[in-house]
Amino acid sequence: MTQESKLKVVCFFAHPDDEAFGSGGTLAELVRKGHQVANVCATNGDVGEISDPSLATPENLWKIRQGELRAAMQITGVPDVRFLGYRDSGMDGTDDNKNPTSLFQADVSKVQTQIAGIIDELQPDMVITHDPTGGYGHPDHVTVNQHVTSVIDSMGTNRPHLYYVCFPKSNFRKLWQQMTETGITPPFAKDLLDEIGSPDDYMTTVRDVTDYVQIKKASLACHQTQLDPKGPFSALAPEFMSEWMATEYFYLTPSHDDGNHQKDYLTSL
Repeated sequence: MTQESKLKVVCFFAHPDDEAFGSGGTLAELVRKGHQVANVCATNGDVGEISDPSLATPENLWKIRQGELRAAMQITGVPDVRFLGYRDSGMDGTDDNKNPTSLFQADVSKVQTQIAGIIDELQPDMVITHDPTGGYGHPDHVTVNQHVTSVIDSMGTNRPHLYYVCFPKSNFRKLWQQMTETGITPPFAKDLLDEIGSPDDYMTTVRDVTDYVQIKKASLACHQTQLDPKGPFSALAPEFMSEWMATEYFYLTPSHDDGNHQKDYLTSL
């Protein structure tokens, strides 16, 4: 691959580990094909789970999760890892939403100035972030989507390709069905499935990352504090999880530019 044909890619995600399930294989493939990738994390994941009390405390979880993301990205091959430094906002309706240091409460212009500064510095051809649903509706996911989209839309025609990471509704149903059939209690009720995920016809780009699943799984394993060894995902058969993780879904947002700008980079990798 020539220097001229290499892409510059910047990912904006809300928490350490958000890159893993939905785009970990694609990030690994980008790196191994010579493209430059940076991963920007908006929060430190302060109020995430602690799978084992020996790994972290509520007071130092943010620092541990930063280290987990750096370790994960070392396996994926992403050398540039950055944090915007906001506190995790927690799930919708919790007291963490009201914390003045949380991303949810942060000044919009400040956050967008940080994002714009990174885009201006790195000059990416492609930006990857959460879709408008936030996958399962997490306030931080939705907020990051809104901020990144706003910044890129403000760039007019001179903007990078903007991809949203998607989780199709049918994928969630497939996962929940497998759990139910094997006697595993899903992490939330089946009657909520219609409220999470992207519509199945929303995606523009479906990617087979089978060749990168083992890297993806090894990178995910670095997020130890978030992986409950007794949780529903850990209880699923490894073969099923490998198959489920082998396909990744994206939405390429429309451009204000001409047709040439709409080349789907992720399809032509």
